[in-house]
Amino acid sequence: MKRHETKICGLAAVRARFERAPESVVRLFFDASTAKKVGAMCAALARARKVYRCVEAAELEKIAESIHHGGVVAVVDEPPPRAPTAPLASEWYRRRENLLVLDRVGNAHNLGAIARTAAFFGVPRLVIAGDATAARPGPAAYRVAEGGLDAIEVWTAPDIPLLLGMLARAGFEVLGAAARGGEPGPLGARPWALVLGNEEHGLSPAAESACTRLLTIPGSGKVESLNVSAAAAVLIHELSGRSAGAPRRA
Repeated sequence: MKRHETKICGLAAVRARFERAPESVVRLFFDASTAKKVGAMCAALARARKVYRCVEAAELEKIAESIHHGGVVAVVDEPPPRAPTAPLASEWYRRRENLLVLDRVGNAHNLGAIARTAAFFGVPRLVIAGDATAARPGPAAYRVAEGGLDAIEVWTAPDIPLLLGMLARAGFEVLGAAARGGEPGPLGARPWALVLGNEEHGLSPAAESACTRLLTIPGSGKVESLNVSAAAAVLIHELSGRSAGAPRRA
């Protein structure tokens, strides 16, 4: 079977992978300053007869393909994300589980930050666009997520508007984040799918039309909008506080 390898950078992210799926780690590389912090991981790899090595800084940068590696890089076997199906969407709705949908978010750092926020607030899954310009889980996203990408499920959808229609039919409130024109008002008791658009262009017209409601974060007007990861944090916090069963805030 063909192996699909990716790299995870940063100690928190690598530890999270070892806790969730240690068998997926194929090789581990680290610098001298990190060696004492990865002893248990090295012991596990030794028992599994897998490669682990302390390397010089220059070599670690080459392996990570970045100077921002956090002192450790794990090469992992990571199958590509799968696409949700209508029965799955109905099951998620039955379990009253919210989700995030990223409509062509292209920056890996934003993907990582959004995944970290989702994990922090207990949003169990995230769907990324199948578009070639969309960011995928990789070294930068894993490092920024600080373990968040291993705390949530990541799915992909080749057609975001089609996915949003499927979620709406399953019963989800499909909420699109928009720089302007969003509607105020209370949410109902239904689970929600929050849709976040591309950093420069926002939601595509087709994705926007597939949403059941648009949300806009009110601001001072001195800048047009927030970074997409900041907007995600604000909206997830607000939605988590307003969802059915969530504690009321004073």
